[in-house]
Amino acid sequence: MNYIITGIGTDVGKTVASAIIAQALGASYWKPVQAGDLHYSDSMKVDQWTDEQVSVLPERFLLKQPMSPHAAADIDGISIGLDDFRIPQVDGHLIIEGAGGLMVPLNTKGLLYIDLFEHWKIPVILISRHYLGSINHTLLSVEALKSRNIPIEGIFFVGNENQATESIILKVTGLKMIGRIPMANEVNSTFIQEEAIRIKPYFKQ
Repeated sequence: MNYIITGIGTDVGKTVASAIIAQALGASYWKPVQAGDLHYSDSMKVDQWTDEQVSVLPERFLLKQPMSPHAAADIDGISIGLDDFRIPQVDGHLIIEGAGGLMVPLNTKGLLYIDLFEHWKIPVILISRHYLGSINHTLLSVEALKSRNIPIEGIFFVGNENQATESIILKVTGLKMIGRIPMANEVNSTFIQEEAIRIKPYFKQ
């Protein structure tokens, strides 16, 4: 099974969630676009945190500036279009990590990440981190995905349990909760392995 990992915004825990899910499934991991932090990219982090069961694939675009892909690509003189992306053919599962949220632009002509997801029709796992306003951001993200008929596997919550927040999101959306990632003082291979073991039963249902 292939899954897209996307979030309700920036810095909500997509890369950590991607590593945990990839480890749980023994999957290949692919981040199509990396903007900035090329010395320690998200692919490098996932490779460091996971074991040999996880295969980290090369990015399609490596952009130098840590900013929205459309602006970073423009600075680098790179043109990004829908036809530039081909889903890698792998043995087993594939985890695809997006960047930022659904409406992040990939070029100056208006191509958005959600356009890729709509084109691919791969089930999405939505990462929702608890903060003031996260209910609104989560419900808007779900509404956007549903409006495009993009399949949603479920929601991953990041942070300590917040029953009031989680229950209303699940009730309004009708989605399943896949799991919860606790806040960690340090994200390392031990943390990823432990969390992968904890969520693995979900994917065996």
